[in-house]
Amino acid sequence: MENNYIIEMLNITKEFPGIRANDNITLQLKKGEIHALLGENGAGKSTLMSILFGLYQPTSGTIKKNGEEVKINTPNDANDLNIGMVHQHFKLVECFSVLDNIILGVEPTKGLFLEKKGAREKVLQLSEKYGLKVDPDALISDITVGMQQRTEILKMLYRENEVLIFDEPTAVLTPQEITELMKIMKNLAKEGKSILFITHKLNEIMEVADRCTILQKGRYIGTVDIDKTSKEELSRMMVGRNVSFSVEKKPAKPGETVLKVEHMTVPSKAHNNNAVKDISFNVRRGEIVCIAGIDGNGQSEFVQGLTGLEKITAGKLIFNGKDIAKASIRDRSKSGMSHIPEDRHKHGLVLDYALEQNMVLQRYWQPDFQKAGFIKAKAVREYSDRLIEEYDVRSGQGSATIARSMSGGNQQKAIIAREIDKDPDLLVAVQPTRGLDVGAIEFIHKQLVAQRDQGKAVLLVSLELDEVMDVSDRILVMYEGEIVGQLDPKQVTVEELGLYMAGAKRDPVPAEV
Repeated sequence: MENNYIIEMLNITKEFPGIRANDNITLQLKKGEIHALLGENGAGKSTLMSILFGLYQPTSGTIKKNGEEVKINTPNDANDLNIGMVHQHFKLVECFSVLDNIILGVEPTKGLFLEKKGAREKVLQLSEKYGLKVDPDALISDITVGMQQRTEILKMLYRENEVLIFDEPTAVLTPQEITELMKIMKNLAKEGKSILFITHKLNEIMEVADRCTILQKGRYIGTVDIDKTSKEELSRMMVGRNVSFSVEKKPAKPGETVLKVEHMTVPSKAHNNNAVKDISFNVRRGEIVCIAGIDGNGQSEFVQGLTGLEKITAGKLIFNGKDIAKASIRDRSKSGMSHIPEDRHKHGLVLDYALEQNMVLQRYWQPDFQKAGFIKAKAVREYSDRLIEEYDVRSGQGSATIARSMSGGNQQKAIIAREIDKDPDLLVAVQPTRGLDVGAIEFIHKQLVAQRDQGKAVLLVSLELDEVMDVSDRILVMYEGEIVGQLDPKQVTVEELGLYMAGAKRDPVPAEV
């Protein structure tokens, strides 16, 4: 029976300072199966897969491939064993093109020269075959997060790996792209590839996985056959309690306008045209307005223009009665705007700072945290400890933990804690539940609704259709940089929303609502 397993991770333990990330875990992957790995944020899933890919070495335990013990000291060792990995936080060189990133490390040469023509053709064939359309010549720094995800997947397919590790592969994809990826994974399994699939999305596990292994706080809970279990049972095993899959909220009671966007235009970094084209709308106190759309239709540029990360070329941003279009990021923050960014690594955290320093990034100059230019270390620690407790941010060394060492989901919870605790008038939440488990998603949705019910204005930008439909009070659909529809989530169907998102349907949207 042993030969039926292509990969066996036996009694794996991994310790970091202050935390045992993996505690005697055994995971066995059959040839040609899709095996899901499920657990809360910080349960040890990414650590376990990083050990299999050679990024970490286990403190104890053994790894076998096709029944024979192997040593995987580096990712190159993993590649030599035909093990590939798509990471949750992409391992791409931002100043390189898509093509250069895909072939990096396995560059085809002719004599002393790079031979890219054949590589380009192979990449284009793979992208066509698997529906992963990319521009091979685009710079990574200029493309959307969704496009970067496709590049990572193509990098693995280009190497013809036989064991494929997907770490949260759908966290940044649109519903249509997720459906496509599910098909790709099934096709890869049919072709004899073996897939390990880390996800928090129970629907995806039920749809695509053959078996699922559940981890909780670094320990092995069990492995189940998907056709013999349910979403509810999986969530119970994962978080140790029943989880509500619906968002409970009372009808909105919109008040005065907090944000008024008038004829806003933002240029595109990737092309010569504008990414956001003359859009107008408003957001009022006591409501959650959601901007929905397929990734790459101007949402990222809109948020960057609104929060001050990019300059806008035309229009006004009236926030609490003042035009902040030319205000600095700090001034926008001080005037009552909070921002949960799309890319938590690039815009949300200083990864090599301690968690407590990240918690006061936008407040350290306030009297509470400094005196005569010196930081009050005790006050910062107490403040950070309180947020960690309130928002269940899990880390090995508490406030002293370096942000880089935390799981992606706990990094996200730290950002959300910091931004909500600023008591903003406007909370701009971009993909706030990206990469979070069902228990954390339930918690974040409650926080957004609580902000609304306290009379705050909430602007949600989400690619998750369930989130768009369940959390928002009003939906604005963005397509090719324009607002093409304003919809009531209680009256619109998912199918109709999809038509607007694809540009097949549009209605003129009044600036005043």
